[in-house]
Amino acid sequence: MGNNLIENLRATREQVWQSAKAIADTAVQYNRNLSSGEQERFAKLTAELDEIDDRIGQLRSAETRAADAEATFGRLNNLPIQRHQTSAEDAELDAAFRSAILAKNPAPIEVPVSNRSYYQPGIEQRDLLKTTATQSARTSVYERIVSHMVENSAVLRAGATLINTTTGEDLQVPKSTAFSTAAQTAEAGQITESDPTLAVTTLKAYKYAVFFQVSHELANDTSVDLLGFLARQAGQSLALAYGDKLINGTGTNEPRGVLADTTAGIVGPTGTATSLGSQGGEDQGTDILHGLHGSLAEPYAATGSRAWLLRNATLTNIRKLKDSNGQPVLPADAGGFLGAPFVVDPFVPAMAANAKSIIYGDWSRYFVRVAEGLRFERSNDFAFQHDLVSFRCVIRIDGALVDTTGAIKHFANSAT
Repeated sequence: MGNNLIENLRATREQVWQSAKAIADTAVQYNRNLSSGEQERFAKLTAELDEIDDRIGQLRSAETRAADAEATFGRLNNLPIQRHQTSAEDAELDAAFRSAILAKNPAPIEVPVSNRSYYQPGIEQRDLLKTTATQSARTSVYERIVSHMVENSAVLRAGATLINTTTGEDLQVPKSTAFSTAAQTAEAGQITESDPTLAVTTLKAYKYAVFFQVSHELANDTSVDLLGFLARQAGQSLALAYGDKLINGTGTNEPRGVLADTTAGIVGPTGTATSLGSQGGEDQGTDILHGLHGSLAEPYAATGSRAWLLRNATLTNIRKLKDSNGQPVLPADAGGFLGAPFVVDPFVPAMAANAKSIIYGDWSRYFVRVAEGLRFERSNDFAFQHDLVSFRCVIRIDGALVDTTGAIKHFANSAT
């Protein structure tokens, strides 16, 4: 979409340029100055050229930012999450960060971003760090915010499809809910019409934000990893706010969680209200997991995007299943089952009567939309009288399962 818009703008720019050139050429042809009307028209056309050039530059920056963010999230979805270890470079950035706060220069600047960045600055204004010694600090902060959010929001780690957009208007995702049906037809017989069924999933951009302040003394004097502290506060707060909605959200004035659209692949038999029952019992133990796998539509059961999403306590219940000899059915270090990893998420319902306690399937069919990336901003002036440094972090996000034909199913515990 961005490339098409840039091409359209270039075409418009060519038309405007030709109009301006025609005015100038006419004056040259008759060896005269521009009339007052021609001067006014020429000035408007050149101003329009400037505006178009600015818009093209903005779109190019936005495309670069979205591509880098999407690539980074893709890497995070495919790699194990590693907690950040403070490096010598980060220690230097931390010291520079405190020096920047001490300088108290509120003017925002444009800073170059290294290839470590999780979010490229584009046309938005940022009120962040302001000396050349801190130019890489924005990159470090964004990196840790993103990794902490993924740590908390297991839906992304499970392999959900991430869509980055530069603006937040409604995003419509076309989808099919039924294909055409073919049938054997006699020679010269009438072919029965069978149209595919199409629908639309609309992704919005719900705002989640966190605001906090630290004292000048903490910012300047403490020996702690200040950037890591701020990143954890912002990232964990945001993830705890929207992470629950990606699982349990209703879609009304909030993201539509995956459980709003999954169907039960397996309902546990009596006796599995708070567990998977006993290994070896009829349709209990790992039979439930096998049944849930078997409930997926065949193409999804074979993809590499499958994952089991469940609470840690539920995973512990699975690991405690014993065979007839009293030995664990799964190895203690088993990271998955049937070729799909276990992904722990605290927002999946706990095992209880009728609870949807295990979610399984192809998570690439759950879309998470982020508008404008992350905004992490700082102000020295907001609480000037109290000598506090203020921070805010904002994300606009939505989610929805775009394929409800059998991509992701859930296990429901029994009523009793």
